[in-house]
Amino acid sequence: MRLTDALWAKLPRGHIFRGKHRLIKPVSGLDIHKKLRDFQREEQNMFYLRYPYLTKEESFGHSKEQGRFEKWMRKWKLLQADKFGKHKPMENHLMHLRSTDGWESY
Repeated sequence: MRLTDALWAKLPRGHIFRGKHRLIKPVSGLDIHKKLRDFQREEQNMFYLRYPYLTKEESFGHSKEQGRFEKWMRKWKLLQADKFGKHKPMENHLMHLRSTDGWESY
């Protein structure tokens, strides 16, 4: 029993990741390197956001000149037409009711 207590003495009492007596992982050089790399990536992204390739005036109408909206709208209408099918007249739906009609109409 005392041997078990001695071995478990290294662990904190209660929840090991919360509270006053918790385990805290020491910071390593690899952790610092990863965090520095994240900061550098974020700084590069902020640079691209501050100095974009296109100006506001150029970026406002560039997709309109390429006709992207019209292409998208045509594609969307085709998808909708495929989804709902073509319109059929009511005669086609009620054709089965005319099965008893004779060849000659009076």
